[in-house]
Amino acid sequence: MSADTTTAHTPTIVLVGHGMVGQRFLEALADRGVTERARIVVLCEEPRPAYDRVQLTSYFSGKTAEDLSMVEAGFMEKHSIELYLGDPAESVDREARTVTARSGQVFAYDSLVLATGSYPFVPPVPGKDARGCFVYRTIEDLLAIEEYAKTATTGAVVGGGLLGLEAAGALKGLGLDTHVVEFAPRLMPVQVDEGGGAALLRTIERMGLSVHTGTGTQEVVTADGVVTGMKLSDGSELATDMVVFSAGVRPRDQLARDCGLDVGERGGIAVDEQCRTSDPAVFAIGECALATDGRVYGLVAPGYEMAQTVAAALADEAGDGFTGADMSTKLKLLGVDVASFGDAHGAAEGCLDVVYSDSRSGVYKKLVIDGEGRLLGGVLVGDAEQYGLLRPLTGSVPPVSPEQLVLPAGAGAPVALGPSALPDDAVICSCHNVTKHAIGQCESLAEVKKCTKAGTGCGSCVKVIEKLLPAPTDKGLCRCFSYNRSELYEIARALRVTSFAALLDSHGRDEAKGGEGCEVCKPTVGSILASLNNGYILDGEQASLQDTNDHFLANMQRNGSYSVVPRIPGGEITPDKLIVIGEVARDFGLYTKITGGQRIDLFGARVDQLPSIWTRLVDAGFESGHAYGKALRTVKSCVGQTWCRYGVQDSVKMAIQLELRYRGLRAPHKLKSAVSGCARECAEAQSKDFGIIATANGWNLYVGGNGGATPRHADLLAQDLSDAELVRLIDRFLMFYIRTADRLERTSTWLDRLEGGLDHLKDVVVHDSLGLCDELEALMAAHVEDYQDEWAQTLDDPDRLRRFVSFVNAPEAPDPSVRFIPERDQIKPDLTFLTLEGVTSR
Repeated sequence: MSADTTTAHTPTIVLVGHGMVGQRFLEALADRGVTERARIVVLCEEPRPAYDRVQLTSYFSGKTAEDLSMVEAGFMEKHSIELYLGDPAESVDREARTVTARSGQVFAYDSLVLATGSYPFVPPVPGKDARGCFVYRTIEDLLAIEEYAKTATTGAVVGGGLLGLEAAGALKGLGLDTHVVEFAPRLMPVQVDEGGGAALLRTIERMGLSVHTGTGTQEVVTADGVVTGMKLSDGSELATDMVVFSAGVRPRDQLARDCGLDVGERGGIAVDEQCRTSDPAVFAIGECALATDGRVYGLVAPGYEMAQTVAAALADEAGDGFTGADMSTKLKLLGVDVASFGDAHGAAEGCLDVVYSDSRSGVYKKLVIDGEGRLLGGVLVGDAEQYGLLRPLTGSVPPVSPEQLVLPAGAGAPVALGPSALPDDAVICSCHNVTKHAIGQCESLAEVKKCTKAGTGCGSCVKVIEKLLPAPTDKGLCRCFSYNRSELYEIARALRVTSFAALLDSHGRDEAKGGEGCEVCKPTVGSILASLNNGYILDGEQASLQDTNDHFLANMQRNGSYSVVPRIPGGEITPDKLIVIGEVARDFGLYTKITGGQRIDLFGARVDQLPSIWTRLVDAGFESGHAYGKALRTVKSCVGQTWCRYGVQDSVKMAIQLELRYRGLRAPHKLKSAVSGCARECAEAQSKDFGIIATANGWNLYVGGNGGATPRHADLLAQDLSDAELVRLIDRFLMFYIRTADRLERTSTWLDRLEGGLDHLKDVVVHDSLGLCDELEALMAAHVEDYQDEWAQTLDDPDRLRRFVSFVNAPEAPDPSVRFIPERDQIKPDLTFLTLEGVTSR
């Protein structure tokens, strides 16, 4: 049955394949307004829209399929694009100009665009189809690998190229002893030379992976149809439970072959410079296309360029066409920076090499130059910091000598090369072909990404982009301080400053010294001093620094009343304590609500009632839940292995331990946490600032999540931790966040802003790259030792209690403006009675 309902005057464009290149093609059509005047049909084989295949391995670091998606919410609907998931094209009738999908639907087309990509090459060896053999290409492949790895101990990856090393990293991360088998004499033979391959090999072997180069796979050994080992061409054998084939890809051109389109001798759909096939109505883009230079491009940037070329052709725009593309690439494989650009292997006649190699640190750099000093290409392993500057200089004579470009600081003259040395037409972002000039028209990184898409692909250009943008004129916290929050934290810590006045007088702007500060710096410095000194926040000068909520140790509500939130660690509470909360709510006429963080809020208390309410709660064993502060709120938990048949660890016990450890910890913003007792994730740990998920081997720690207005899944920081290891890493993470984050910056925003991101965070708090960990642990230990409940401290001091009155001149009088009306057997604020600036309105 035909699904075609178009009329003669409405052209139809059918896109076969919805990967990264296919989605870029759709965006290019939308940018040119083609989606407004044509019907767009997309046939997608996979069960989900386009996702970032370049970042596929990050799925094993905590990213979800949604995180990897490349389709903005509402994009298809906004542009009236018909997307058919799990319904690939089965055949093309070029004479009738129709495409038949697997479902049987038939779509007529005016223009057909093939973006079918590639398929993994599996060597034709015995046993290749046995149970335990996988390819590494899609999210479904990763899901299958992850599931099978639960019962495996050893894995072998066939292929030591880009994807092969990513697959090896994934298997190692899943806890398997991992082997890499590469037929070529070195790893990554396409990208790096012999020296680079040797440096990469040494570094990877130090990580505990076993590498077998110069040998091929002869047979996958099986028993009862299940993988048990491998036989290699050098006569050796490997015992392994699992084999992942990542030995390269081949263009998916069968659909083109079946309908009679021209294909290359070694595969690939032959196209011209406009990416047209031998049929003018049919185009091919991405990894399935054979370009005019006889090459099938396996990188995303050339595919994007092809997508733009076809979109321009369909929009009747003049263009240069696609004649070839830059094959430069920069990746981080198993934590190792690897980059190559230009003529990396020195194939040009008469070229010369400039090489720096340090086998101790695993750093290898080679630049290829011609006889006139022009930079032709290069290889960088272990340190690819200069890649973003070197690649755009390819084909020109660098402004400094090649030796300066490869030698580390201290080993030779310092490199005097920055982005300003690049010409305006230098391509900074090769993924989206964005020049230095285009970036210079923007004011911020966010604007660059929005207007040009630069920095949204592989991300290797972001550091250079940031250096090209205008520097902020003033990074100061406010009009009183020229320092930002993290700098003020370090000043207060190093100089042991204990008061706001002292900090303002010693490090404030000249015009602010001797003043009272402002609404920005006072609570910020108050939080810093509370983090460092652990004192009672309402004593002396500290009281004047606090926000309204902290000032009364309770949350002010919209009618001037307050809510009281006692701490219930891990959500665990006894019947007796539940009864006390109920009695307090009943006796003081409070509204009660169970929160998403496994606590009970008591709303509607007048300020003069707070001490009486606290007394009842403290006597029953409760303490402040710090719902009013920029501090730890809750550590949520599921019931864990104690009760749940799926649980593998005691999540309640761990949640209670963590909440009691970090209670009262003052931070730049509120902190939330959760502990899930198994991978079913009932506590929603990956939406928290720090979340913990139990595994059979311990705990996985996730950081930087946020379930608020801008949701962000947390990233995996470390896995299979013991109780002690987990607590130690959380100590370090929290204190590093507290000392480096900006004012009112959630951990999610902080982690996205942190230079180097998650990798840098791991280096600091896991590997102690800055030598800070002892200090961070000591700061947390001091907090834990000095912690005191602020409610109890207030109740024990008559002077402190005097502030909790509605009117200073009439301490016993309640505030008449705090009124309530009944609703659903409880109370709610009476908002018909408001006092604003002395004017009463009804």
